[in-house]
Amino acid sequence: MNNQRSFFFNVDWLTVLLYLCLCTIGWFNIHAAVFDENHPSIVDMDTEYGKQFIFIISALVIGTVILLLESRFLSALAPVIYIGTVLLLMVVLIAGHNVGGNQAWIDMGGGFRLQPSEFAKFATCLLLARYLSATNVKVTDPKSFLIAGGIILLPMLLIKMQPDDGSTLVFCSLIFVLYREGLSVYFLIVIGLLATLFISSLLLNTWVIIVTLIVVAALLLFMFGRNRKFATGLVIALVLSIGFIFCVKPIYYHGLKPHQRVRIDEVLGLSKDLRGVGYNQNQSKIAIGSGRVWGKGYLQGTQTKYSFVPAQSTDFIFCTVGEEWGFAGSVVVLGLYLFLLLRIILIAERQRAPFSRIYGYGVASIIFCHVIINIAMAIGYMPVIGIPLPFISYGGSSLWSFTTLLFILLKLDSNRMGIIYA
Repeated sequence: MNNQRSFFFNVDWLTVLLYLCLCTIGWFNIHAAVFDENHPSIVDMDTEYGKQFIFIISALVIGTVILLLESRFLSALAPVIYIGTVLLLMVVLIAGHNVGGNQAWIDMGGGFRLQPSEFAKFATCLLLARYLSATNVKVTDPKSFLIAGGIILLPMLLIKMQPDDGSTLVFCSLIFVLYREGLSVYFLIVIGLLATLFISSLLLNTWVIIVTLIVVAALLLFMFGRNRKFATGLVIALVLSIGFIFCVKPIYYHGLKPHQRVRIDEVLGLSKDLRGVGYNQNQSKIAIGSGRVWGKGYLQGTQTKYSFVPAQSTDFIFCTVGEEWGFAGSVVVLGLYLFLLLRIILIAERQRAPFSRIYGYGVASIIFCHVIINIAMAIGYMPVIGIPLPFISYGGSSLWSFTTLLFILLKLDSNRMGIIYA
């Protein structure tokens, strides 16, 4: 009885409450997004919103089971879960169900499909935490860094082969986990600068960028040139940057598929095709803008009601929030996500076990990446790459995956005062 009472009080119920709020918001917005007058009930099993109700109930069962597990099993089973997920990703490539051009689903029958790439996220977080928490493993060591990178890269490559660019990109967020565990901040700075150079090379004249870089480098040499190591490093960085600039357009025009380039061109303003590739985002922005401050009201959104926005219950669910709840409702949803992310980081930082801390940062990184990309996509600041909004978008695989991801952390946290395991 004492153990049960201790377990009850140790679970972070505030985080559970945030989770329930987001799931409920998602359920009602799915109801609004695909509302059918012939099936008005929000629990009608012939509709997406009825199915989402089942997904939420089953997700709560999954979360409860996870909370009842022994914490040390999560670390011990991490390699098994990871290998099992990798095998499922391979099965998908051979016998998967194609939806929207992505062979990413396993048909379970009865209209239900399973998306292994969603489960690969928590499986990768578990194994990464297991490896990085081992004795004598340091991210700053080249061997450890390569192995950690390999753990992240393997599911990324398999998902890219489906091809699912959105889910592939999400795994890149785990670089923040490596940074928290000791990876140099310069590594992140280099990645940021490369991304900036890549975009700039598409928008600006190549020689304007090169001259700008040379001028900046000359100023830095004039100011700090007495430090030979700095001067040498700066010259090497300048040469590599110029070489990278000349590689951008060949990579862009020959390394990306036409539909990928068109989406990026649309976002960068290099082209405008509001009736073609830019249609989804344009309609999404119209829907969000039409909501103004307070929104049009529940089930009153005209863009929503007349299905002007494709994939409105999944990838573009945020435009339903914007249209029917307005700016105020959108701020509430963003506030809930911010609160949840801060709570997850707090939970991660208070862990005694390195495994739990590392896993916590993996959870925060993945949820943060999903939220930022999905909302940026809905308001036209990122290309359409098709990833769900955590706990809100329609879909069983997505909800079960995020539930598992979060509740494993809650279970580890509930045991933080107990045995410290690797």
